[in-house]
Amino acid sequence: MAGIGFELRKLLRRESYTGLLQAYGFASIIGSGPWVLSILGVMLIGVISIGLVFPAIKIIQFLVSVTYLMAASLIFTGFFQLMFTRYVADRLFENKNDIILANLIGVLTLITIVGGVLGLFILFMFFSQDINYKILMLSSFITLSNIWIVVVFLSGMKAYKLLLGVFFVGYSITVVAALALEIYGLHGLLLGFLIGQVVLLFLMLGMVIYEYPSEHLISFDFLNKKKIYISLLFTGFLYNFGIWVDKFIFWFTPVTSEQVIGPLRASVIYDIPIFLAYLSIIPGMAVFLVRMETDFAEAYNNFYTSVREGDTLEHIERLKDEMVLTIRQGIYEIFKVQGITVVLLYLLGEKILAFIGISPLYVHLFQIDIVAVGVQVLLLAILNVLFYLDFLMIAFSLCLLFVAANTLFTYITIELGPQFYGYGFAVALVLTSLIGLVLISRKLDRLEYETFMIQ
Repeated sequence: MAGIGFELRKLLRRESYTGLLQAYGFASIIGSGPWVLSILGVMLIGVISIGLVFPAIKIIQFLVSVTYLMAASLIFTGFFQLMFTRYVADRLFENKNDIILANLIGVLTLITIVGGVLGLFILFMFFSQDINYKILMLSSFITLSNIWIVVVFLSGMKAYKLLLGVFFVGYSITVVAALALEIYGLHGLLLGFLIGQVVLLFLMLGMVIYEYPSEHLISFDFLNKKKIYISLLFTGFLYNFGIWVDKFIFWFTPVTSEQVIGPLRASVIYDIPIFLAYLSIIPGMAVFLVRMETDFAEAYNNFYTSVREGDTLEHIERLKDEMVLTIRQGIYEIFKVQGITVVLLYLLGEKILAFIGISPLYVHLFQIDIVAVGVQVLLLAILNVLFYLDFLMIAFSLCLLFVAANTLFTYITIELGPQFYGYGFAVALVLTSLIGLVLISRKLDRLEYETFMIQ
């Protein structure tokens, strides 16, 4: 699934600063994906709308509504993301490319139906807003849910320049449409956001259709019980829920939040720093895509190919050592690049917040959050290695630990007071990542033994 990574590495082989900057520039945008770009787009809409949308509370209601849409869609599709990624990877390994598209349509159909039913129930049971607001929220939720699934294919695409163009067009339309329709208040902003996301979804679908043509329209083979990894269903859900659980706790704790629209609440003291901090993961995600999805993927393939083809034990062990080295180098480079980013933002935090007009009271929480999201990139790399090596139960256990630790420590920090806000999320990530590194190290020491004993 690392098609883009291998293409980007061709730029690195030029051994020039231009090639280096191009490779990491492309990787930073692609690796960050719609998640970070959505934050930028939505924040830009909010900033430009100030003074243009009246009353101003409508802008806040829009930002909060979109935030909940992203959280809900990511958590909901967490059940499908990893499971379907594994299904696609297995079919590509079997050279059954012709069934990929039909199953993508199948999973999108399932998500649309299930998500639509759940969305209708929640909106009509807990929201008293008008029907237009409910329709826009439901449509946006379904669209975002579909986008997170199509994103599965992005790392397998080789046309990275075309993909960048798709991202640019999709998010440009999102911003332009929202601003063009802002005269209609909250409904106009939401409709503009929806239009941009629909365009992005269909552009990405067009790329997938071109890359994986099929004679079949729809298939649900991905639900075959012999091809489903149950642990991945819950691992994907737990990972996404773990990322958001501290936000939900702050949102629904009365002392740290306020009601915005319907049952949706927001925490001014917590939300702004954490969402700004997420923009800092762009450098780390670039390294993750270029190194972990290329160098490690290639070393992994070499090792298991030698095992399957009956290579000598000496050569197999040498290839394993090379794979271990690529893991160490990849994690070290992520730690180095993201670490430098964290240090710079930590030192410049107050000036950055002042420049964008945010109170210096947020500086301490912003500094904690940039450390936390930096460690999140490391955790993502750890989970990526575990998925490649098929240590699925370890990945599941780490995600479960992350959810439990983030929940527990966040509650504790709220009880301790504002000076401790953010530490729950950060400590949970550090603890989970450290345990993950220890477990990977132990498994790699026994990798040859476990590989052959599985047979």
